[in-house]
Amino acid sequence: MPAPMPTSPSTSAAVPLARTRIKLCGLTRAEDVAVAVACGADALGFVFYPPSPRHVSAEQAASLMAGLPPYVTTVGLFVNPSLEQVAEVLRSAPLSMLQFHGDETPQQCRDIAQAFGRPFMRALRVRPDMNREDLLKFDLLYRASSPLFAGLLLDTWSDAYGGTGKVFDWSLIPAEIAHQAVLSGGLNVQNVTDAVRQVRPHAVDVSSGIESVKGVKDAALMRAFVSAVRAGDSHTPY
Repeated sequence: MPAPMPTSPSTSAAVPLARTRIKLCGLTRAEDVAVAVACGADALGFVFYPPSPRHVSAEQAASLMAGLPPYVTTVGLFVNPSLEQVAEVLRSAPLSMLQFHGDETPQQCRDIAQAFGRPFMRALRVRPDMNREDLLKFDLLYRASSPLFAGLLLDTWSDAYGGTGKVFDWSLIPAEIAHQAVLSGGLNVQNVTDAVRQVRPHAVDVSSGIESVKGVKDAALMRAFVSAVRAGDSHTPY
């Protein structure tokens, strides 16, 4: 008698969802870096913008990065930097990726990224008057500029550079770019589960939402944020 045919998996079975990557940004202390790594952060962000309360020097960043385990991405946040400013940081701090958070043009981002052979993210501060087409065009513009473009970081609009601690309208994010984008802007333990469920971004980025005071991370909030992201991953999307 022939052996019975194997049963095909039910098409109604739940399909595992992709794991949302997590970037914890604005790190300034060794103890915060240690907690970030221990709780499973995929990327650590270091701010090289002097007006920011989270600013670190190249030497401080190098010390904070020393001894990191493999496969933890180190991201340098810059605002309208010159080529030499980025070079000065990279001489000391081994950044894996650059993040441009000012008014950099596609050509400026491309030239700096190519000069140092680093992939780059471009932050887009989403204005209230923007629509889905605006976001698609912005993404296409930078994607066409260089193969080193890794994706958009979507943040809340502000006249000043840097985070606002406020969310924007997530419904503006087209599905065509959500899976490659990093969602930022006002994320915290209370709202990031819903953010992951609604947007399904490739990654989320948080800074002020895990702080006790500006520039000082709270270990309990860091752990709770990571757990809240994982809770979003465990749900089916809306």
